[in-house]
Amino acid sequence: MPQPNARRLTTPDDAHERARIADLRPRAWVNPEPEGRYPLVVVGSGFAGLAAAETAAARGIKVALVERSFIGGTCINTGCVPSKAIIRTSRLYAEMRDAARYGGQVPGSIQVDFAATMERVRRIRAHLGQPNSVRRLAAAGVDVYFGDARFVGPDALTVGGAKLRFDKAVIATGARPNTPSIPGLAQAGYLTNENVWDITKLPPRLLVIGGGPIGCEQAQAFCRLGAHTTIVQHKPLFLEREERDAAQILSTALARDGVEVRLNTRVCGVRTEHGEKRVDLISDDYKNTIAVDEILTGVGRIANIEGLDLASAGVECAPGKGVGVDDFLRTSNPCIYAAGDVCLEHKYGHTAIASAQMAVRNALFRGREHWSKVIIPWCTFTDPEIAHVGLYVREANRQGIPVKTFTILMHEIDRAITDSEESGFVKIHVREGTDRILGATIVARHAGDMINEITLAIVAKIGLRKLAGVMHAYDTQAEAIQRAARACERALAPTTA
Repeated sequence: MPQPNARRLTTPDDAHERARIADLRPRAWVNPEPEGRYPLVVVGSGFAGLAAAETAAARGIKVALVERSFIGGTCINTGCVPSKAIIRTSRLYAEMRDAARYGGQVPGSIQVDFAATMERVRRIRAHLGQPNSVRRLAAAGVDVYFGDARFVGPDALTVGGAKLRFDKAVIATGARPNTPSIPGLAQAGYLTNENVWDITKLPPRLLVIGGGPIGCEQAQAFCRLGAHTTIVQHKPLFLEREERDAAQILSTALARDGVEVRLNTRVCGVRTEHGEKRVDLISDDYKNTIAVDEILTGVGRIANIEGLDLASAGVECAPGKGVGVDDFLRTSNPCIYAAGDVCLEHKYGHTAIASAQMAVRNALFRGREHWSKVIIPWCTFTDPEIAHVGLYVREANRQGIPVKTFTILMHEIDRAITDSEESGFVKIHVREGTDRILGATIVARHAGDMINEITLAIVAKIGLRKLAGVMHAYDTQAEAIQRAARACERALAPTTA
C-alpha cells in the first residue's frame, strides 16, 4: 500500500521502465473470466505470492493470482533488487576513493554520475523482472488478476468486478514502510524505500530516520555517492538486534565513510523554510536544528491488511502486526493461509519464499510442516556486512543453555589481508561441552555468502568439529569458519594424563 503522504515522484519514462511495466503490469492486460472454483487463490504477487503460485502450478494445481500493483512486489520493484544495485555502485566509488589502500592511485577527479547510477538500478530491476512476467505466469497456467482484492466470505473474494471462489487461499500482501508520526513530516515530504528509486538528482544533504538495517544500508550507500548523510536513531544504539561488537565495527565503518550517526536523538518536528527542510532534533534535553534536502524514513515495516475485509473471511488480524497464523501458517479460517511479510516477524525475501512454499504444501498436500522449526539466516548489506543465524548468546542464556563461543578475527585470515578487508570476525556459538552449533554472527565483506555454510550445518545437524575436516578452497575468507571449527575440535579433544 503506497504511503499517502510520501513524496509523489514519477519514475523516469525510459526503455527500462517501459519494459518493466510491460512485463509486470501490462497496460493492455484484461483479467480472465473465472471458470468455476479455484483450488487455490493467492492474494499478492511479491516473492511470497509468486512462490505460492509457482509451487502449486508446478504440481498441476489451477491457481488465481491477484495483484493490485506490480508483479514482483517489494523485493523486485522497490526493495532488495534496487537497493543491492545502488549499494554495489556506491561500493565502487568508495573503492576508487580508497585506491591507495590497494596499492593504486586515486583518480584525479571522481565525479559521481547519479543519473547513470539510477539508470543502472532501473535496468537491473527491469531485467530481473522478466522471469516473473505476467506472460510467463499465464503460460505456466496461472490466472493473473489485477485489482484490489476484497474478501466477501470464507471462501470467496472479489477483484475488478469478478468473484473468485476458492478451496484454499494464501494471503501474501506483504508490508509497507512504517512512517513515524512527526509533526510537519508529511507536509515537508519524505522518501521511503518505495519511492527513493525514483529520484533523479542526488540530495546534497540527506537525513535518514532510523538505525535499522534499511536505514544503515541506504545511509552508507548515499553517503558514498556524495550525499552528506545523517542517521537519527531515538534509541541508544542502532542495529539493536545484533551483537554489540558487530554493531560497533559497522559504526566505525560508517564514521570512516562520513556518515554522521546521532543516537538517543529524536526528530520532534519538520518544517520547510527557503526551499530546504529544517529538522528539529532533541537529545537528552538538548535541542538543535539541522537543514537537509531530503528525508528518508527507515523505521520498520507494517503489514498490508487494509481493504481486504478479512473479517468477512473469518481471518483474525491486528493493525501493525498483520495476519495471525499458527505454526502451520494457517489463519483462523482453516481454508486460508498466509505467508511473507504480512504475517512474519522476519520480513525478508528468503523467508517470504520459504513460508509460501510451506503454506502451499500444508494447505494443498496435507503437509504438517512447522514454521517454528525453520532456521532463518539474515544479513544487513552494509560494508562490512553483518550476517547472523540461530541463537544469540543472550537468547541462549534466557533459555538456560550453556554456551561456548569460538571467535576468529578477519585480520587473521590470509584472503581478508590480501583484500584489505580485515575488519570483522566469525563468531560461532556451540552448546558447552559439545560441537552442536547454536548460532553464529559473521562480520565481513562477504558475510551474507559465508553465513550459508553455518546455516546448512545447523539444518543438517552437522557439528562444528565436522567442518574442521571439510576442505575449504584456499584462498577464501570462509577459511575463518574452518579455523573456528578447528578451535572447537581442539577444545573437545580428550586430554591425556
